[in-house]
Amino acid sequence: MNSTAFAPWEDPEATPLIQFQNVTKRFGDFVAIDDLTIDIYEKEFFALLGPSGCGKTTMMRMLAGFETPTQGKINLAGKDIAPVPPNKRAVNMMFQSYALFPHLSVWENIAFGLKREQMPKNDINDRVEEMLRLTRLEKFARRKPHQISGGQRQRVALARSLAKAPKLLLLDEPLGALDKKLRQETQFELMDIQEKTGTTFVIVTHDQEEAMTVASRVAVMDHGKIIQVATPDRIYETPNSVYVADFIGEVNIIEGTATPNGEDSYAISWAEGQSPLKAASAKPFSEGQKCHVAIRPEKVTINAQKPDGVDNLVQGKILDIAYLGNISTYHVELPSGTVIKAQAANTRRIARRSFTWEDSVWLSWTATAGVLLAE
Repeated sequence: MNSTAFAPWEDPEATPLIQFQNVTKRFGDFVAIDDLTIDIYEKEFFALLGPSGCGKTTMMRMLAGFETPTQGKINLAGKDIAPVPPNKRAVNMMFQSYALFPHLSVWENIAFGLKREQMPKNDINDRVEEMLRLTRLEKFARRKPHQISGGQRQRVALARSLAKAPKLLLLDEPLGALDKKLRQETQFELMDIQEKTGTTFVIVTHDQEEAMTVASRVAVMDHGKIIQVATPDRIYETPNSVYVADFIGEVNIIEGTATPNGEDSYAISWAEGQSPLKAASAKPFSEGQKCHVAIRPEKVTINAQKPDGVDNLVQGKILDIAYLGNISTYHVELPSGTVIKAQAANTRRIARRSFTWEDSVWLSWTATAGVLLAE
């Protein structure tokens, strides 16, 4: 999915499959969605990411037809979907609970929606068999939901949702009930199935790793607004705000004031007794403007001896070490009390580790390692 060739959002000629146009949704005095405008394209795997209560599920429920916008409109394939009842939309929704019928077999669960639409019997057989193959459930067709695992139930729910060949499939926290290892396997299965069917998937999740793994684009939400929408690598490398930088992955945020010194180059005053930090930014900052430098821990180098010729250098004491197997994150406290996280790959076995608690270390990073943010 994440191949460079697929980027309809960069093509001015491409027509979006879904268009939210100035959509606001209120529940009494509470504004769940606040004047939201966004386009989602055909064959996208689009992730809505944000904390609980940010409005992502409300957006999805409006697409499904369970809620209607208070203001603005939502187009699906160029048509306003507000007057179309949920069962008549080319949209299907897969819930977190999977909502399978316990008394029906896997086969019957998948066929249920097709029978209700009175599809001819032969066509139903062909379609169910195709869905069983797609989700690798052929061997389990005769079993009841309680006789299969959670991961398999998840695939039955997916097969049932896709059986009616919807234009758009909505997935609400679809992997929430699975354990971590199974979630990761299932994420790749989802991507595979999405690519094979060419269906547009919109997934709601509060798990940033999941969004970054499966999605062609991620919309980071807060308080009913989309703060940034971009491909996972852009969201990670060039967040547009402290909120996005902080929400995705681990990050060091250093507050300071900017002084321009050369083209796209700034000196950041940030702590008493510390030399200014060097940062690069194509976005202009004015003299004395308040700013934040966001630096990912893997871009901070940790050394026992003072290195030469580096752009940014600070000294501190190791406060904490988080050992994550392949990497360790060192929490280093500077004299000012600021704690900076640095990450290093564990290429050696544990007995030969170079740093331990209370060690005094030097941290360094390049001027281009951080992102300079205004807010």
